[in-house]
Amino acid sequence: MLKWAIIFAIISLVAGWLGFGTLSGAAAAIAKVLFAIFVIIFLIALLAVIGVIHMAT
Repeated sequence: MLKWAIIFAIISLVAGWLGFGTLSGAAAAIAKVLFAIFVIIFLIALLAVIGVIHMAT
């Protein structure tokens, strides 16, 4: 998920640099959504690991 967010962010930067504003905005929006999903999944996984460690001790 993070890999795709970075790829779309790079596409957005290159498209913006080349003057494709609409494409740049769309790629940036996709990158933001993918990054937000990554953060949410990461936090859920982190809380699950903390919960497992807490239950084991």
